[in-house]
Amino acid sequence: MEKGMRRLLSYARRAVDDYGMIEEGDRIAVGVSGGKDSLSLLCALAELRRFYPRRFEVVALTVDMRFDELEGGKRADYSDIESLCCALDVEYHVEPSNIAKIVFDIRKENRPCSLCAKLRRGMVNDTAKRLGCRKVALGHHFDDVVETFMLNLFYEGRLGCFSPVTYLDRTDITVIRPFVYAPEKDIRYFAAHAALPVLESGCPANGNTERESMKTLLSQLERGNKGLRHRIFGAMQKAGLDGYVPSRVRRYDGGESEEK
Repeated sequence: MEKGMRRLLSYARRAVDDYGMIEEGDRIAVGVSGGKDSLSLLCALAELRRFYPRRFEVVALTVDMRFDELEGGKRADYSDIESLCCALDVEYHVEPSNIAKIVFDIRKENRPCSLCAKLRRGMVNDTAKRLGCRKVALGHHFDDVVETFMLNLFYEGRLGCFSPVTYLDRTDITVIRPFVYAPEKDIRYFAAHAALPVLESGCPANGNTERESMKTLLSQLERGNKGLRHRIFGAMQKAGLDGYVPSRVRRYDGGESEEK
């Protein structure tokens, strides 16, 4: 097994079991942006499919943002991702969109990430349903959970985060996040050693977002407060925030406690 895959599988299996993410006969669309997180999740679910007690199918789905339509933009090449999907025996679909043009040229958003994410999620969900998938898997990882919680606290003055499992009644789609236990460093390690075909983002706002600022702040704080991210995540579990309470709460100190 490739370096790092065993660890990612362990994280994914725990999350899938803890939150009941996969059921017998599921056809799951993995939202593949071309980044290390979504590509690693695709590989992990394709591997999990081989031995998980509930049989399920995996489909890879990319929404082409078409950043090439913006001034100075470059057309994305998904051929290497297609080759990876072929090797994994996974269907691959690329859905063209006008999202980049809407966000940057028409709406001219000063804070484009929120609208972009909303439009992209909507297109992923609609396309997944058209492809016969009732579930969509996203590559949000452990660090994303903590960063999102802190972003909501700092910028919106509220306690909240995305959930491990979310049912969307309007589209009849269930969104799952099997990497909520997986630290980014382990995903980065696997992606590098597996030589995944990671695409460089063509987004004009890439690297200049509130999330990047929060990532930097948390890294600085953790230098003097080792384990800070894990304590924040543990506090979310203890508070039962946004569905972060599995039937058996797994703590990062290695222990377990029954849900009260």
